Amino acid sequence: MSAPAIPAPLADVLAEFEPLDRRQRAELLIEYADQFEPVAESIAAKPYPEVARAPRCESEAYVFATPADGDTLRFHFAVENPQGLSAKAFAVILDEALSGQPLEQVAVVPQDVVFRIFGRELSMGKGQGLVGMLEVVQHLARQRLAARARRAAGLE
Repeated sequence: MSAPAIPAPLADVLAEFEPLDRRQRAELLIEYADQFEPVAESIAAKPYPEVARAPRCESEAYVFATPADGDTLRFHFAVENPQGLSAKAFAVILDEALSGQPLEQVAVVPQDVVFRIFGRELSMGKGQGLVGMLEVVQHLARQRLAARARRAAGLE
C-alpha cells in the first residue's frame, strides 16, 4: 500500500513556491501573512491551552481544530508574536491547504514542505517552529482518526 498523496491544495501551494527566487518567495509569504486572521474567541480564548501550543515556535503559535464536512477538520491558529510573519504565513497556508482535506493525508504530510515553501536558507530555529506548527496539525488529525476508528469498532 502506498502512502497517501499530499492533499491537492498543498501540492498547489508547493507548485506556486517552487519556481520562485528568494525575493519572490519573501513577497509571496508576506502576502500570505497579510491574510492571517487569529482564531475566533468562540473557538479558543486566551490564555490558550499549552497543549495547543506549537513546540519550538518562537512566535508562540497555537493550533486548534473544529469539525468540518465529511469528518474532516478545519484548522485555526493564534500567533502571539505580532512580528511572527513566517508563523502567520504558514498558518494561512496550513488552513487553506489542509482544512477539509482527508485526515489520512494530513497526518502524513512530510515535514520538508516547510523548506519547500520557505526555502532551504530558513534558519534552524524558525524552521523548527514551523515544523512544530505542522506537528500539532498532524497530531489533531491523528486524534480525529483514532476517534473515528474507536467509533467504527463500537468503542465509543
